[in-house]
Amino acid sequence: MKRLVWNETDEASRDAALRRPAQQVGEGVTAAVAALLADVRTRGDAAVRELTGRFDGATLETFELSSDERAAACAAVPAALRQAIDEAAARIQRFHRAGITMPYAIETAPGVRCERILRPIARVGLYVPAGSAPLPSTALMLGIPAQLAGCRNAVLCTPPRADGSIDPAVVYAADRCGITRIFKLGGVQAIAAMAFGTASVPKCDKLYGPGNGYVTEAKRQVSMIDGGAAIDMPAGPSEVLVIADAGANPTFVAADLLSQAEHGPDSQVLLLSDDDALIDAVQVCIDVQLETLPRADIARRALAASRLIRVDTLEDAFAISNAYAPEHLILALRDARRWLPQVQSAGSVFLGDWAAEALGDYCSGTNHVLPTSGAARYVGGLNVASFQVAITVQDVQPQGLAAIGPCAVELATAEGLDAHRQAVALRLQELSA
Repeated sequence: MKRLVWNETDEASRDAALRRPAQQVGEGVTAAVAALLADVRTRGDAAVRELTGRFDGATLETFELSSDERAAACAAVPAALRQAIDEAAARIQRFHRAGITMPYAIETAPGVRCERILRPIARVGLYVPAGSAPLPSTALMLGIPAQLAGCRNAVLCTPPRADGSIDPAVVYAADRCGITRIFKLGGVQAIAAMAFGTASVPKCDKLYGPGNGYVTEAKRQVSMIDGGAAIDMPAGPSEVLVIADAGANPTFVAADLLSQAEHGPDSQVLLLSDDDALIDAVQVCIDVQLETLPRADIARRALAASRLIRVDTLEDAFAISNAYAPEHLILALRDARRWLPQVQSAGSVFLGDWAAEALGDYCSGTNHVLPTSGAARYVGGLNVASFQVAITVQDVQPQGLAAIGPCAVELATAEGLDAHRQAVALRLQELSA
């Protein structure tokens, strides 16, 4: 990892150091994704089948997982892993149920009742990555809030292996969430199929889930195309920022950095500290731990775009972090909770030495589908409300019209919208008559 002394670095070098690999998507990637989306939109299943063969090496006659395949996959999951998935699901469900937004109603004037009611989004598409590693945990993170929201038409897409199968643990996790339709599709073609619909894959109203740079770009583009689909958030390559003081455990810090670096070569990890000795120790621990990791080559490529940053004060570290708006923020600080008010922009925060970021990835209960690429400045992580539409209702009685009608007439007149004024004024005249 490259080292940087923040207060000795000019503004341009600072910006370059914090630029995420995923944000360096060139025009070529944008154009390539657009071409793939257009192909699927035009040719449907035929394009999806060809692209699956090209990118995943799988030849598929049908895309949807059959009931027999589903049963066989679930049966193939070892008992210990089934138990872990069940335990994680219970905690995720408990956390998300506690945060469910409730409908409400209030009388804003005598005879005027205003309400907010909630409805599940009709058709949702869930994307579970499986590029270099299958992610059954993501199936839980997507499926459980969708289930709690009452989404009955949920489909899940996940990339197939070369033999046309998909990871059994992903199937079991999806089954645990009540997802009835699973498709052996990944990448841009899966996003396109769910956004536009094909003969085999139903069109979805909103798409959810993380992915690599191509999947993230595909989600961005379909959300801007007429007839496409809405998306949850930019949830691209993983990132973590650690703020650590002199008392932090360098072994733990190094492990947390590597846990995100191993996600993919386009991940980014950052350490900010006011202590040179801690930074030195973390670098040593990274080098040692890398030697034992099966995915060391992937992690090394991510570390090439990552930084060890020396700051003068922890306050400087929080200013940098809030500007960067990390997906994951670890506060490896003494009395970490005392520093929590300093956090303004982050997807998920981990307090203290014992809150490993991997716990949030799997089983603490919070959601690991989080905003990346700085989107934490304006959007939070996935939750039940992400799968719902809030509808407002107003019930106006004659008494209520008399109470608030003149207000509407006055405002409509000021805005020069006479039809608006008349829609209320005619009712007031009828009422007075």
